[in-house]
Amino acid sequence: MPKGWLDPALLGFTIIALLAGLGLRWLGHASIPDYLWSGSALVVAAVLAVEIVVRLLRREVGVDLIALISIAGALWLGQALVASVVAVMLASGRTLEYFTSQRAERELQRLINRAPRFAWRLENGDLVQTPIDQVRPGNHILVRMGEVVPVDGTLMSPSATLDESALTGEPIPVTRLAGAALRSGGVNAGSPFELDVSQMAEQSTYAGIVRMAEAARQSRAPFVRLADQYALTLIPLTLLIAGLAWLVSNDPIRALAVVVVATPCPLILAVPIAIMSGISRCAHRGILVKDGATLEALAGAELLFLDKTGTLTTGHATVQSIEHCGELPPEQLLFLAGSLAQASPHPISAAIATAARRDNASLATPTQVEESPGAGLRGQVEGREVMIGTLEFTAPAQRDGAWAASVLRRMDYQACGGSFISVQGTLAGAVLFADRLRVESPQALRRLKQAGIRKVVMLTGDRLETAQMIGLAAGIDEVRAGLRPEEKVAAVQRACAEGKTLMVGDGVNDAPALAAAHVGIALGASGATASSEAAGVVLLVDRLDRVAEALDIAKRSRAIAKQGVLVGMGLSLLAMLVAALGYLPPISGAILQEVIDVAVIFNALRALGAGFGSRSGKMQGARVDQLGAEHDDLASVLEKVSLMATNFARYPAEQARDELGGLVALLEQKLVPHEQNDEAELYPSLIAHLKGEDPLAALSHTHREIFRLVKLLGRMHKDFSVDRTAISQEEIQVTLIRLDTLLHLHFDQEDELYHNLDSR
Repeated sequence: MPKGWLDPALLGFTIIALLAGLGLRWLGHASIPDYLWSGSALVVAAVLAVEIVVRLLRREVGVDLIALISIAGALWLGQALVASVVAVMLASGRTLEYFTSQRAERELQRLINRAPRFAWRLENGDLVQTPIDQVRPGNHILVRMGEVVPVDGTLMSPSATLDESALTGEPIPVTRLAGAALRSGGVNAGSPFELDVSQMAEQSTYAGIVRMAEAARQSRAPFVRLADQYALTLIPLTLLIAGLAWLVSNDPIRALAVVVVATPCPLILAVPIAIMSGISRCAHRGILVKDGATLEALAGAELLFLDKTGTLTTGHATVQSIEHCGELPPEQLLFLAGSLAQASPHPISAAIATAARRDNASLATPTQVEESPGAGLRGQVEGREVMIGTLEFTAPAQRDGAWAASVLRRMDYQACGGSFISVQGTLAGAVLFADRLRVESPQALRRLKQAGIRKVVMLTGDRLETAQMIGLAAGIDEVRAGLRPEEKVAAVQRACAEGKTLMVGDGVNDAPALAAAHVGIALGASGATASSEAAGVVLLVDRLDRVAEALDIAKRSRAIAKQGVLVGMGLSLLAMLVAALGYLPPISGAILQEVIDVAVIFNALRALGAGFGSRSGKMQGARVDQLGAEHDDLASVLEKVSLMATNFARYPAEQARDELGGLVALLEQKLVPHEQNDEAELYPSLIAHLKGEDPLAALSHTHREIFRLVKLLGRMHKDFSVDRTAISQEEIQVTLIRLDTLLHLHFDQEDELYHNLDSR
C-alpha cells in the first residue's frame, strides 16, 4: 500500500473497531469490545513505534513519543476505550494533515505532473514520436494544439499563441512571432507550430522548474526543524505535569488524561502546512521558491540588492545612435560591433546585434572572441581586431580625450547607456542605447520598503552618472556603479553581516552575487537556466513587483506558522493543567485535543490565500492592452514635442513657424482627443478599482494643464505667424519644455497605474 494512504487506512480501521466495540457493548457483550479496542490501539501504537525508531536512527525525536506513551498508558491501566479513542484521534489528525498537505502541494504537483514525456520530431517530412530525453539541439519538432512546449527553442512558424498561466499565473495567452525564443512549459493555445530546439530537455527552462518544485516538496524549513526542537521540551514537561498530578491525587487516570491532551502537539502540524502553503501560493503567482528554508529567509529579509540592466530596467535596450570619431562611417562601425556582439548573450550585445541586422543583409562571424564580464568583448571581425564595451576596456589611453568626454557627457544628460568601439586598438566610435525603467519598478520598491526592506542598493557595472539617473527615477537608496562581478559579490557578502540580504538579478553575470546573498532571486524568462541555478527563488513572470509579492507571502506564511505554534501549544498546556486538576477525563481530553489540532491545521491553510488585506479588482486584460496600444501610438507625438523642446530656439524663423503649426495640429488631432476620452470614460471606470474619495484628482489636474498648454501653443503660433517680433522663439521653447516635461511625467504615471491594476 502506498505510504500516502497509510493514515487514511488506519483511520478507517480504528473507526470501524471503535464503532463495532460500542455496538457489541450495547448488545451486552462485555469482553469482546475490549479486545477490538485494544487491537486497534495496538496497531496504531505499532506504526508509531516503527516511525519513532526510524527517527531515532536519524537522531531525531518528536512528540510522537507522547502519543505512544498515551496509548501504552491507557492499555496498561485497562482503559481500552480510551486507548481506542486516542487511536482514532491520532489517525484522524494524521489523515487530516495528509490531505491538507496534498492541497498545499497542489500547485507544485501540477507543475511536476504536466512535464512532457515525449516530443513530435520532424524527420524528412514525417512526424516521429520521440522520448523527450532523446531530443537534441538542432532538431525540429512540432508542437500541436493543446500540447506543452517540451523544450526550449526558436520559433520557426510565423506565429505561436501560448498559454503560460501554469507558469506565470497570468491568464491571458501571449503571441510570439517567428524567430522568438520560446521557453518550455507553456501550452500551445493556437495552431500547431514548428520549433528549432536549442537546449537538451534536462537543460531546458521547464526541467529546471520541475527540479525546483521537487526540491520544494521534499524540503524541511529551519522553522520546521526548530519546531521539532521546541517540541522536545514538551515531552519532559508533559511527563512532569502527569507525574505531579498522579503524585498529588494518587490517581493514575489523571496522569493519563494529561498525556492524552498533549497528543499530538499542534506544533508539528501547523508549521509544515503553513510553509508548504506559502510555497504553493508563490507557485500560483509565478514565483518558484526552491525550499522552505528559502521562504523563511525571504520573510526575514532587510537589505535588498538589485542589478540594473534587465532588473530595474526592461533589459530590452534599443540603439539610439552611432557616434564616430575616425575614418570609419557609422554604418561600418555598426556592422563591426554587431558582428562581434553576436557572440554574447548580454542584453546590450543583443540590442547592438539586432540593430546591425536591420541595416545589413548579413553579419560576419566573429572569431577569437573573449568576454570580460562587466567590461566588454574582444574579437576578430573580417581580420580586424574589434572591441566593444566600457571606455576603460576599449581605449584606456584615450579616456581623457575631448571626443570621449563629449560622448560621456551626452550619455549623462540623456540618462542613456553606451558602448565604445575600438578597431585595431584605436577608438573609432560609440553606440548609444536606451534601456527604459520598468513600469512597475518604483511601486515595487515602495512595496518592498513597506514590507520591511530598510535599504535598497543598486549594483551595476555601468557608469555612476547614468546609474544615478535610473536610481533616482526608481527610488533607490544607494547606487554603487562601475562594479565588476567579483566586486558585486564582495558588496553582498559584506552586507550579509548586517542582516538578511536579497539579491535580484537576471543575467549570467549575476549568478555569483545571487549565490552570495541569503536569498538570490532570478528574474524573468531566463529564470530556470543561467542565474537561477544559483538562486533560491525564480520569478517566472518578468516583473519586479513579484519580488514584493513574494516577500509579502513569505512574511504572512511565517506569521501564520508562528500563530499556530503559540496558540496550539498554549491551548494544549491549558488543557493539560485542567486535566491535572481532575476536571478533564481522558476521553474528553482526546476529543478536545483533536478539536485543537483541526483548528490549527485549518488556520495554517490560510497561507494558501491572499489575505484580507490583499488588493483585488483586476482590470480586463483587453482594456489594458488597448491603453498600452494607445500610448504606443502617441509615442511619435511625444518624440516630436521632445525634439522641438530641445531645438526650437535654433530653428530659422520660417522653419520654426511651420514646425510649430504642424505640432499644434498634431496635438489637437491626436493627443487632446485621447486625454479627453481618458477623462470622460476611462477615469470614472478606474475609480472602482482604487481607494479614496477622489484618487485620480492629480491626474485629472494634469489633463487640464495639458489642455491649457496646447491651447497656449496654438495662440503663440498665431501670434508668431502674424508678427515674429511679438513673441520670441525662446519664449515658445520654454512652453514646449513645460509641455514635454508634463507629458512624460503624465504618461509614466498612467503606465504605472494601468500596469499595477492589471497585475492585481
